[in-house]
Amino acid sequence: MLPEPDPARCRDLADDLRSAGYTAEALRSGWGDAADDAIARGLRAPADRALGGRADAVAVLGRLFMLGMPQPAASVTLALPRTGVDGLVRLGLAEVDGDDVRPLAVVRPQSYADASADGGSSWWIASDLDEAALGGPLPEDHVLGVGGASLTLAALQLPTPARRGLDIGAGCGIQALRARRSVDHVVATDISERALAFTRLNALLNGVDGIEVRLGSLFEPVTGERFDRVVSNPPFVITPRVADVPAYEYRDGGMEGDDVVAAFVRGVGGHLEPGGVAQLLGNWETRAGVPGLERVRGWVEESAVPLDAWVVERESLDPLSYAELWVRDGGTLPGTPGFSRLIDAWLDDFTAREVTEVGFGYLLLRRPAEGEPTLRRFEPLHQSLPGDGLGVHLAEALAAHDRLTALDDEGLAASALVVSPDVTEARHHIPGQEDPTVIELRQGGGFGRALGVDPGLAALVGACDGDLPVGVLIDAIAELLEADAAALRADLLPRVRELTFTGFLRFA
Repeated sequence: MLPEPDPARCRDLADDLRSAGYTAEALRSGWGDAADDAIARGLRAPADRALGGRADAVAVLGRLFMLGMPQPAASVTLALPRTGVDGLVRLGLAEVDGDDVRPLAVVRPQSYADASADGGSSWWIASDLDEAALGGPLPEDHVLGVGGASLTLAALQLPTPARRGLDIGAGCGIQALRARRSVDHVVATDISERALAFTRLNALLNGVDGIEVRLGSLFEPVTGERFDRVVSNPPFVITPRVADVPAYEYRDGGMEGDDVVAAFVRGVGGHLEPGGVAQLLGNWETRAGVPGLERVRGWVEESAVPLDAWVVERESLDPLSYAELWVRDGGTLPGTPGFSRLIDAWLDDFTAREVTEVGFGYLLLRRPAEGEPTLRRFEPLHQSLPGDGLGVHLAEALAAHDRLTALDDEGLAASALVVSPDVTEARHHIPGQEDPTVIELRQGGGFGRALGVDPGLAALVGACDGDLPVGVLIDAIAELLEADAAALRADLLPRVRELTFTGFLRFA
């Protein structure tokens, strides 16, 4: 357990880190792109080798807080003149070992890009030392730092303003910090006192107020309360319920299979205000022949409070690949004692429950502001994402959905649309032939979708410049193609709805 973070010492440390120029960009410049990428794979030596004999503040702090390497106390004092060695010790971030300072935590500079108005944030995020610094498997109360999944969830968060927010399974506090940028007050919960101490520390270190921490599992700490925004990177990793398999607090919710995600989906509706949105990451099993996304659909339908749902499956793994991923994540590598035993435990668990595949993805759940749910979308999107702006894209998609729901086909035909600026068209021809064999629309933002379209839809999209209503354009295209106008409307309008929801088209 970390000591209660002292606000004055956190301010001193923040001032020191700022004065030292301790940023992600400075570190990457100091040890190079290849070494920076190696750190993410648990390899410290390339970065240390690249720093060589450098003794400036960025190099000292990089070795201490990023590589987990002890540093001379005199060098740390020079790098952190306000905080000093004593301040680090009192914050629980380091200990004194003779003439050296030994780190007890990672303090990672994290740049967060955002497509919303102010463009992003730069934070320092403290968390527990990783297995490379520890030299072995992680302790079960390990508090995870910022990884790819947590950055993705931060990017997915809606940027629209809200009054009250809830972060379930706060960990080091990265989601609460991100939520606080658009939410007035955030309650951050976790089953780990240590995780909540890191959340408090990181809020103070980054000068962010309005984050309240509470101890407890899932919705227990907020019984009877409702929120406008809920976010969670829950401990969703499927772990065998076997005595000698480590149950890491940061990833294992203590339930069988994917039950922790199911419990969240079934229970979150009662904690959402009308119009409130919950966003989370999760795993789901394909079990006994029932596809994972269909099981998620069942959880949504079992919610006592009816919910809109948009679930995206980003990838799926077979049981062996899934087991290997998470055994390695805990610091047990092939060839080390216990690796085969842990793999067998995972495979035995999956076999006993007839699991043939595990999906991973994102869930957006919304309590309708009024009436019944109108959005039920469960889709696999197994491709890389184009970059930032996902939160903005989701907010725009929800707004488009609500507007489309209020329009019948006649109303849609009377609407003027424009092509989104990130959309491009590709045409593929067989050599010597005038007409294309494939016409493809590609999206540069959002989920980076690509879809084949026929000449009629391609012509309609190309003509959407906001001047004429969709119905007028379809009638003109029907005349050009010598097609029946009514039949073409019936064919194109449902696809126009889809293109507008997914962001290829926008209302003018």
